[in-house]
Amino acid sequence: MITLKDIKNNVFNKENIYFLVLILFIFFLDRYSKNQILNNFNESKFYINDYFNFDLTWNTGIGFGLLSTEMNIIYNFITIFIGVVILILLLISIKSDIKDKFLFSLIIGGALGNFYDRVTYKAVPDFIDVHYNNFHWFTFNVADVFITLGITFFISRSIFVKS
Repeated sequence: MITLKDIKNNVFNKENIYFLVLILFIFFLDRYSKNQILNNFNESKFYINDYFNFDLTWNTGIGFGLLSTEMNIIYNFITIFIGVVILILLLISIKSDIKDKFLFSLIIGGALGNFYDRVTYKAVPDFIDVHYNNFHWFTFNVADVFITLGITFFISRSIFVKS
């Protein structure tokens, strides 16, 4: 039987609170960047330089526009699935070591930002357009940066670092 003391010692310890603050910082940084684009973006493209533009697009799929659909049932299923994955990552991170907590926090913070958009707007605003000449990478947002960094470092750590 789990007691309130167990919850306090395992969930609400100092270390987990620090990572909760990191998650919230990433979430609010993502919200701020998207609000700035949504409130101040009047052109279809905003030229920054030869390699970087702002180009607002609405993504109904998952990362990089994969599984984009107009069908509500599929969209809602994907959104619920993402919410469940976020909860599972939160639970796993509570018992993880400090390095994994940091990486999970990057992923969770970004995922919460995109999850919020999926629920609020029924799509995720992507606006960062990185390109070279006519080759354009997938348009992405600040949340995607943190998700990608967290996953990349987590996989790299799993492959290259011996426990």
